Amino acid sequence: MTTSQNELNGKLVVLVGGSGFFGAHVAQDLLSRGARLRVVCRTPKKAYRLKALANLGQIQFVRADLADRSVLPAIVAGADGVVNLVGAFKGDLDTLHVRAPAALARAAREAGVGAFVQISALGCDAESDVDYARTKAEGEAAVRAEFPQATILRPSILFGQDDAFINMFAGLISRLPFLPVFGPEAKLQPVFVDDAAEAVGNALANPAVFGGKTYDLAGPDVITMGELNQRIAAAQHRKPLFAELPDAVSGLIAAATGWLPGAPLSTDQWKLLKAGNVASGGPGIKALGVDPRPLSLFLDRWMVSYRKHGRFGSKASV
Repeated sequence: MTTSQNELNGKLVVLVGGSGFFGAHVAQDLLSRGARLRVVCRTPKKAYRLKALANLGQIQFVRADLADRSVLPAIVAGADGVVNLVGAFKGDLDTLHVRAPAALARAAREAGVGAFVQISALGCDAESDVDYARTKAEGEAAVRAEFPQATILRPSILFGQDDAFINMFAGLISRLPFLPVFGPEAKLQPVFVDDAAEAVGNALANPAVFGGKTYDLAGPDVITMGELNQRIAAAQHRKPLFAELPDAVSGLIAAATGWLPGAPLSTDQWKLLKAGNVASGGPGIKALGVDPRPLSLFLDRWMVSYRKHGRFGSKASV
C-alpha cells in the first residue's frame, strides 16, 4: 500500500512534544509533504532548529504544557491533524501519559480534527509493574475512548545518526577497552527513525484507512543486546572486551546506581530491557506502507567518526 505524498499539502498538523529526537524527524517528514506545522512544547527554543527545514510561514512554535487543559482548545484550533509525542520515564506519568493525552484527544475531537496519532511504546502493558509501560498502555485506552478513530503507533527503540541510543554505546565502545553488557540476551527490534516518521505521516494522510487501529513500528531485524554491541564495535574496527553480566548482577547495579545522573540504566529501564522489545505479531509498519530499513544499512557509515583517527583511520582501496 502506498500513501500519496500530496494528501497533507497545505494541511495544518499539530505536533505536541515536537522538540525531541523523534519529533524532529516527524516534522521533517511532514514539512517535506507540504504540511503546515504547529510545534507545541514547553521549551520552543529546543525546536528552533526545525526552522531551516520549513518554508516561510510553514512552521509555528507554541509554548504550552500539555497538563494545562485550559490551553488545549487553542492548541488544536484549525488543525487537520494532531500528533501526541509526549513521553517520559520520570515525573507524573499518570498525567503525562494518560490524563493529558485524553484531554488533548477530547479537545481535538470537539474541534473537528480529522486525524489523531498517539505515539505509544512497543511492549506497553496495563498490567506491568513498570510505570512507563503501564501508563503508556492506559494512555492508549484513554485516547481511544475520547477519539475512537485515533491511530495508535507503538515504536520500538528508534535509531538514527543523531540518536541517544546507538551513539551512547558507540561512545562507550570508542573510549573503553572493557565494557559490561546489561541484558546480553535481551531481544530488540530497533526501527530507523525516518521510517517511523514516514509511518506517522502516512497515518495522518489517510485516517479513513488507518484510523481506529494500532500498529507496531519495528525494524526488520531482531538482535540481542550482546549482538548490538558486537556490531557497533566491528563497525568502529575495535575489539574491546565485553563482559556479559548475569541478570541478577545487572539488576543490582541498576537498583544501586539508577537514580544517579548519567547512570546507564534505572531499575525500570532494566526491567523493560530484560523483557525485550520486539513486535507482537499484529499489524506492523509495513501495513502503514513503509518498508523498514535495517541498522546494518547505516552502521558502518555512522561509526566512521568513532574509529581511531576517524575516516583517516581506514585504508582506502586502490
